[in-house]
Amino acid sequence: MSSSFEKVDRSLEKNLDSSIEELKRLVAQKSISAQNIGLSECAQLVAGMLEKRGFQVKVNPTAGAPIVTAEKKGKSPKTLLFYDHYDVQPPEPLELWLSEPFKPEIRDGMLFGRGVSDNKGNIVNRLFAIDAILETAGELPCTVKFLIEGEEEVSSANLEDFVSSHTQELAADACIWESGGVDQNDVPTQYLGLRGICYVELEVETASMDVHSGLGGTIFPNAAWRLVWALNSLKNEEEEVLIKGFYDDVLPPSDEDLLFLKALPDTAEEYRTRYGVKEFLLGMRGGMDLNFAEVYKSSCTICGLSSGYQGKGSKTVLPSKASAKIDFRLIPAQKPEKILELLRNHLDAHGFEDITITYLGGESPSKTSASDPFVQLVVNTARDVYGMPMQIVPMSGGSGPNFIVQEALHLPIASLGAGYPGTGAHSPNENIRIADYLKSAKYIVRVLDAFGRE
Repeated sequence: MSSSFEKVDRSLEKNLDSSIEELKRLVAQKSISAQNIGLSECAQLVAGMLEKRGFQVKVNPTAGAPIVTAEKKGKSPKTLLFYDHYDVQPPEPLELWLSEPFKPEIRDGMLFGRGVSDNKGNIVNRLFAIDAILETAGELPCTVKFLIEGEEEVSSANLEDFVSSHTQELAADACIWESGGVDQNDVPTQYLGLRGICYVELEVETASMDVHSGLGGTIFPNAAWRLVWALNSLKNEEEEVLIKGFYDDVLPPSDEDLLFLKALPDTAEEYRTRYGVKEFLLGMRGGMDLNFAEVYKSSCTICGLSSGYQGKGSKTVLPSKASAKIDFRLIPAQKPEKILELLRNHLDAHGFEDITITYLGGESPSKTSASDPFVQLVVNTARDVYGMPMQIVPMSGGSGPNFIVQEALHLPIASLGAGYPGTGAHSPNENIRIADYLKSAKYIVRVLDAFGRE
């Protein structure tokens, strides 16, 4: 491909509407992994979209959702692997959506729908860029592979076994991860890695049924209080996790990572406005303190609580059961399996042997060096589209299975996508800005071109 991108950019601009229509069709196909809805159907739809572009495609069965793999040879034997996922979060609460989540709608230059950002928009966006290259140059500048799973939103339970047993099929020189985009100032942002996660549900049962609180309130154990006391033992008011050994494996950030964090913009006011928070934990005001804590501190978060009567009005009962969903966000080199063991030890040591733990999934943290040549290629290539190189963030606060790809395939991983801070991933009214979608496709074209010419 020529160093001039005018022709391919015109192709993208001309075909933008048809690409958005293809994305709408993909979003309309429900694929909710948490509820096991529509996963096989969506995998087949994705496979057909890849076959349409001349990829050799396989729909691989697993113990859960199918994994779609694909390959198309290019001018250069150098190989770039795209990791994406076709599953989405549940759309609830439905009453907060301004349009139906699985009937995508364009409003004010944005496309709304569940999965339009996370991650179906980026799947179609990569194909949009590939279409423009094939239309204008006739062939890809490098070999391209896809690894598209259907269980990312439920901790990728079957991905590790699949990747480790298909290393030759998935072999590549580098990987582009599912997500990416611009910050609140429209500066393109490169995340070098993801925090890990250990997600559990704690449950306790103190009686065979709920009991009249006048009878049992002073003589029977209360499941809700029992769980509250257990939860209270996990973390103090200084936000320190009190599980013995929890921090033993934590690695401090490098001097380079600290410099990257210091160079990031202050997000405090943007967070206050967007999320309606009045203050940050531990008196943090913003700047470096906020940037550091967001990605380089482990956490223990109560994600949900359930016990007793929660309907309208009063009902005087003593709850017999109580449960809580908790996630621990992990930083290098904490491992979810060890955190799970430490949690059990902690509860037992504090007299909560009766509280059961259900492991709902986990992923290890993972990170690529900023000095890796592929990362530098992706960072610097952004200038031609965005007018500036990417800013670098050492890690994202979120989690994902990139450690699987990195450890099994030994690939550098960079992020690239059409997201922005208001995209609302996992929330009602999830959206992308169509202008970002077009820019991201232009950016992918340039990354593929530079990678093929290396």
